[in-house]
Amino acid sequence: MELLISYDISDDKLRTKFSKYLSKFGHRLQYSLFELKNSQRVINNIQIAIESNFSKSFGQTDSVIIFQLSQSCNIIKFGYAKNIDEKIIIL
Repeated sequence: MELLISYDISDDKLRTKFSKYLSKFGHRLQYSLFELKNSQRVINNIQIAIESNFSKSFGQTDSVIIFQLSQSCNIIKFGYAKNIDEKIIIL
């Protein structure tokens, strides 16, 4: 299962806490966009944690959007983003 989580959080402290939380499960694609790949159970736990631990602190101008990607999604990447999925071998 793959998720894209985009966020716009005005409070610096909350935004930093939120991004550190997401970085435990995935990697940053852009400043406020994370890609998470994991099992359905872990993804469900992340969504529950966002709702129970973070959403209460969000203001009226804050937003979090979760995109659930399916295997049939066509994703086209350019620039640095196209290298993210490539495996690097260091000898």
